[in-house]
Order: sequence, then C-alpha cells, then structure tokens
Amino acid sequence: MDSNVVMNGLDVMYQDAECELKSNTPFETLVAVILSAQCTDKRVNMVTQELFKTHNKPEDFASMPIEELEQRIHSCGFYHNKAKSIKSASRDIIDRFGGEVPSNFDDLTSLAGVGRKTANVVLAVAFHGDALAVDTHVLRVSNRLGLVKTENPNVCEDNLKLLFPKEKWSKLHYQMVLFGRYTCKAIKPECENCVFNRECPNSRDLR
Repeated sequence: MDSNVVMNGLDVMYQDAECELKSNTPFETLVAVILSAQCTDKRVNMVTQELFKTHNKPEDFASMPIEELEQRIHSCGFYHNKAKSIKSASRDIIDRFGGEVPSNFDDLTSLAGVGRKTANVVLAVAFHGDALAVDTHVLRVSNRLGLVKTENPNVCEDNLKLLFPKEKWSKLHYQMVLFGRYTCKAIKPECENCVFNRECPNSRDLR
C-alpha cells in the first residue's frame, strides 16, 4: 500500500494519537516502557501510579531491594527480568550519565536492559525526537498493510524509515500502535471499521 495512503488514513482514524503510558519525566518514561513489555499500558499505568509516588528517580531504584521492586511490579509480568533491568539501568544512569537519562539513541541502548524499541519510545515520548519504535502492533500492521514483508522488528524499522518522512516517525508510531490495538487486532481485526478495508491486501471485507 502507498505510504501516503497509510499516513492519510491513520490521520483520519487517529489524528491525535499519543503514547498511552503515563509519565512525567524521562526516567519515569524509561521505567514505564521497560514495564510495558508484553503487558498492557493500562496495567502499567496502574502500577506506576503507585510506584512513582515513592520511587521516581534512578537513585530510588538503585537503592531499592530487588525483592521489593519485584513485588511492586509483579502484576506487569516477567517481574524478575524487569526489576533487574530497571535497577541496572538506574545504576548506569547514575554512574555514567550523572543521574540524567541520556537523550540520544546510542547512549540509551548502552544502558543495561534497554533495547532498540525501548530507546526509540523514550526518544519520542520523553525528548520529542524523531524515532520509530517497532513493537508487536507496528510489526503486525506494517505486514498486513503490505508496507513490509518481514518478521524482524529491526528490518521493519529500517524499511518504514525509508518509506515515511523523518518528521512523521514518532506520530506514525503512536498511530500504528493504536491502530493495531483497537482496529487491526491480532485475532479479530475490525476490517469493517477500517479506512483501509478496500486497499488492504489482507482485508476480510468484500471489495
């Protein structure tokens, strides 16, 4: 499908799209994104609403017993790995970046427990940079719309960046996430409610 058609259609459906994770600082954004792996934003927001009342700085998490952190984030799933990543990233931020979350991709991905997707979301949300994070939603809808043919998130990211203007990357990420979450769902896509149902190569609607 033509990239301009995709941008125009997403603007019709999700003109005011933005990240659904709630955070007030770059560090809170980083923690929320780490917690969001294979977990709903709604659940993460419920957990961080209480967590950030007492712990919202790298120093707070670096000194927090890992058992306590695991207990407080337990409902987000994969809490052992997520607690380890949060504590490791917190120590890196303190030791290497003066307690401030770095604002460039290479430094972000150098933090323990921070991969491409997490770094891209932090860049887009916390620093309003041009970044295109590829999660399961973005990967799925990119393939369904015929924009890419790959199951590799990194390849998908590179291909999408070639198709769309840089200044559109961050907004496009938000839009595609919401599109995949609420319209082009994994199990039962709502093709009848989709503006792409006549152009999409995978539409279930009669053309």
